[in-house]
Amino acid sequence: MNRIIVRPASWLTAPLLAGALFCAHAAEPAATTAANAATDQRCHVGAYRLDDGSVVAVTQMEKPTQLRWRAFDGRVGKLSWENGRWVGTRGWTDQPDPVAVSFGDCADQGIRYDGHAGTKLKYDIVDTKFEGKGVSLRGRLVLPQGKTQVPVVVLVHGSESYSGVDSYFQQYMFPAEGVGVFVYDKRGTGGSTGKYSQNFHDLADDASAALREAQRLGRKRIGRIGFHGGSQGGWVAPLAASKTPQASFVFVGFGLTDGVLAEDRDQVVLDLRAAGFGDAETLRKAREVSDVTGLIASTSGKRGYDQLDALRAKYQGEPWWKALKGEYSGLIASHTREEALAELAKFDFEVSWDYDPMPVLRSLKTPQLWIVGGDDVEAPSADTQKRLTALGEAGRPITSVVFPQADHGILEFVKDAKGERQHTRIAEGYIRMQLDWIKHGTLKGWPYGQARQLAGPK
Repeated sequence: MNRIIVRPASWLTAPLLAGALFCAHAAEPAATTAANAATDQRCHVGAYRLDDGSVVAVTQMEKPTQLRWRAFDGRVGKLSWENGRWVGTRGWTDQPDPVAVSFGDCADQGIRYDGHAGTKLKYDIVDTKFEGKGVSLRGRLVLPQGKTQVPVVVLVHGSESYSGVDSYFQQYMFPAEGVGVFVYDKRGTGGSTGKYSQNFHDLADDASAALREAQRLGRKRIGRIGFHGGSQGGWVAPLAASKTPQASFVFVGFGLTDGVLAEDRDQVVLDLRAAGFGDAETLRKAREVSDVTGLIASTSGKRGYDQLDALRAKYQGEPWWKALKGEYSGLIASHTREEALAELAKFDFEVSWDYDPMPVLRSLKTPQLWIVGGDDVEAPSADTQKRLTALGEAGRPITSVVFPQADHGILEFVKDAKGERQHTRIAEGYIRMQLDWIKHGTLKGWPYGQARQLAGPK
């Protein structure tokens, strides 16, 4: 689910990939054999309307024998074909899932979900290639069948480096609820050309081109149209809207109103507090370190190491030093210069280290909805909540909402025996809130689970 900076698993903790947010113990009758399940897995990808009127979206995963499903109410599961049946696990955990899921063969195009029969939905789909900023981008417009005008959302990537066209569930679920989706592969991923990048200005230009391509393809069927950005997309989507007067709205999920360096800084504070080092003096010292590690990261190691060596000599013997983590601070501080520089050299993503989102947020006239997790340890939201509240109270067209107990991705979680978070589902109300905003530009469906509005019109 999605850390802001993509990192090598050998050096940094494996990232939560936000853009791919989001299984089931099942002995339901299924016509597929084990061999067919492996080769025909993608034939089950899509959206299914169940006999109770609800919708389940199914997406592919990296392994050919695995699928992931998501329900409108936020339940999520992973399905694995094992020993002739689909076996499910809950959310992103290894816990057995009580929701039984199975499929017929590819020709059947049916699903059996939690005791309900379902049929795969058909959409109007157009695949395309279009020009971004100096790159060719692969895209797809997905609309509900028919000729009526519908609202459309352009999905803006987070930091993930895989194909959005192949992976994003919204292209299946949202059209079932009357919302069109334009999905595309970020530069350097999937079927798009160019180098993978975290240059927010280039990515915003690409997103702006994607919106125009959606309008070109959809023509008279396009109603309200805007941007949908999660995690790192929270920096890109408003910036894209500032370049795109055609945009009617912006949605940001679990993004930040501060720059890239703030994510690591705030994570350092959360980690130290969790380890029992929350006193003001320790946090002041840690801030000295995170300021320097930020300088190192943002200059690819060209500046900051002399200052870090001095801080090591000063603080390395104190008990809090080993609890220093963050996005990258603890790992830079605990590795030799040579080790850290070798890793940094492998991941030159043109990160927009100096980007400040606040000037765009203060001036942007396009209505925005921001949704953050109150217990987000990947992109801590306390300062973002304060800034969003202040922007709303100052009259900016920003509605902001917090799910108080949600982690990054607006995910609910439990803790295992080691105290590690195990994500179980998407928070109740989160998907419904997005769709209400995209359709109407207002949130009239309260309550949305445990969500609480921070600022903006009720």
